[in-house]
Amino acid sequence: MEGKKTRGRQKIPMKKIESEDDRYATFSKRRSGLYKKASELVKLCDVDIGIVLFSPTDKPFSFFHPTAEAIIDRFFNPNTQLSESNRLVAAHARNKVDQLNNRREVFDNIKEITSAHALLLDKMKESGQKYWWESIEQFNADEVTKFEDWLSTSIFNMNNRLKQLENEASSSSSSSS
Repeated sequence: MEGKKTRGRQKIPMKKIESEDDRYATFSKRRSGLYKKASELVKLCDVDIGIVLFSPTDKPFSFFHPTAEAIIDRFFNPNTQLSESNRLVAAHARNKVDQLNNRREVFDNIKEITSAHALLLDKMKESGQKYWWESIEQFNADEVTKFEDWLSTSIFNMNNRLKQLENEASSSSSSSS
């Protein structure tokens, strides 16, 4: 077994990072991790959350959900209900976050499928297998007809799915407006 190329994941002692460059890099990575955890907390527990950070260079960063105004109002007046306008803004913000999370999940799925497909193509290339489009000239008339039918059905199904997705997108964008 070969030796490890990296040190892997290690526990970092809780003390100030002395190297300025390392401190900036750590801040950026930890900040995005903190935002991700806050976003997960919002999604899983349906909570409102607000985070304000100042970088080592004194640049301000913030994360608020649903809005900064809603969080500040609830902080100063925890027992009062949000105004109607703030409730609408909060609902719109939650809806927008849900839509974006759904789109991200779709893109993540596409990325996984594309990676798996690329891996399959690489394996086929390594094993010397021909791609279907490279061997199509070897089809007889019956196989060409079957392949043509399959392509027609696939195109029909893809067009139907595309129309479905376009209808969903137009209905979700009109409902969020």
